[in-house]
Amino acid sequence: MARTQIEAARDGTITDAMERVAERENRDPEFVREQVAEGQAVIPANVNHDALDPMIIGREFATKVNANIGNSETTSDLETELEKLHTAVHYGADTVMDLGTGSDLDEIREAHIEHSPVPIGTVPLYEAVKQAGSPEAITPELLLEIIEKQARQGVDYMTIHAGILAEHLPLTDGRKTGIVSRGGSIMASWMEEHGEQNPLFQVYDEICEIFAEHDVTFSLGDSLRPGSLADACDEAQYAELDTLGELTRRAWEYDVQVMVEGPGHVPMHKVAENVERQQAVCDGAPFYVLGPLVTDVAPGYDHITSAIGAAMAAQAGAAMLCYVTPKEHLGLPDEEDVRDGLAAYRIAAHAGDVGNERPGARDWDDALSEARYEFDWRRQFALALDPDRARDYHDQTLPEDNYKDARFCSMCGAEFCSMRIDQDAREDGEMASLTDGRDGTDLESSPAAEVNRPPVGTHDSDGLSAVGDEPTGVEQPGDD
Repeated sequence: MARTQIEAARDGTITDAMERVAERENRDPEFVREQVAEGQAVIPANVNHDALDPMIIGREFATKVNANIGNSETTSDLETELEKLHTAVHYGADTVMDLGTGSDLDEIREAHIEHSPVPIGTVPLYEAVKQAGSPEAITPELLLEIIEKQARQGVDYMTIHAGILAEHLPLTDGRKTGIVSRGGSIMASWMEEHGEQNPLFQVYDEICEIFAEHDVTFSLGDSLRPGSLADACDEAQYAELDTLGELTRRAWEYDVQVMVEGPGHVPMHKVAENVERQQAVCDGAPFYVLGPLVTDVAPGYDHITSAIGAAMAAQAGAAMLCYVTPKEHLGLPDEEDVRDGLAAYRIAAHAGDVGNERPGARDWDDALSEARYEFDWRRQFALALDPDRARDYHDQTLPEDNYKDARFCSMCGAEFCSMRIDQDAREDGEMASLTDGRDGTDLESSPAAEVNRPPVGTHDSDGLSAVGDEPTGVEQPGDD
């Protein structure tokens, strides 16, 4: 019996997870199987994660969005962490990474796996540092112990910083911002202290064996990603990428699924180059990118500058986008920051799918446009990516119910509303009607994937612990 999704796919078997993915993506199950078998897509689905609703990550499927959560030494507890999970999934996260570095990590991780309908990812290196007391005190044996424990708990994918090698470190000396990956800096510190090769690289085959047993997916960490535009596409970044390509192929030999993480900070004209290079070097393994941020000058607005790069990366072939919040580089995000970050990235992901002409992806846009032209305000709100935000903004100036039937909003008013003027002219016979005899977009029969149909993010918190009203902090996505 196959132990992993990729092993089953290579054997010609369509698993229950593949059937469910095909349903969610509106694709043929055989196509799903072929993509998984070839390593072009992954279904992160640990055999111990019973609450999971399987999903797929791959360039031929709808673009996915990850949200990072996690506690620290000074903030949050189990109750708060479950609320973070609820917030992330409610606002549309397709996967959630727990980057916690505080106390009660096992209890919190197990609670996430028990309650989460989406895949849970982790960075086991963080727990290793916490147990060892310092990066230098880590041992290969400790790393394997923690990785195996998290796999048994049900973690679906893990970021493994095995691609940064001792010979890469001198290549970072001329950078403006050095090594900005938390995991990368830990591994670099260890190698400098011990004068040995990266311990995660040393025990990589043993990690593959653990992952194969539990069907954990690799998310190969980009330890040398650029932390500024000046460092993008440099020798250090691409040297590590070459190693990640080798590690991808080694994992496939063990029938283990792989996706590869990417930058970072990249100017617009080099975003597509990054995606295309990764796809070539890593033989088409799914690319999972942070942003990338296309400018360094916008602290407080990095959810916007990074969403620009994310949309470009999605159109170029990136399979999953790791969200960035407005607090990136500044502080720990609260619940509203998470909401804004996920909205920006759901927009980027959807825009990429529309740009790639995914089947049915634009139907959602067309349905909302029809509601807008018809002044069907209630349907507009219902179709919006964030219905509550759309309704709240409208009602700030026109809150009464009668304005839900009005043929104008407060921006133009009744006299200067262009759509009302256009409709009146068409009704007077001066131009052809746009609605007579024309059927509206039927989203129920749309071939679009679930993530390209409203509503996005419908998670309710039934079964989760009771939570308070205080804002919750979420771990910075740039820190994995």
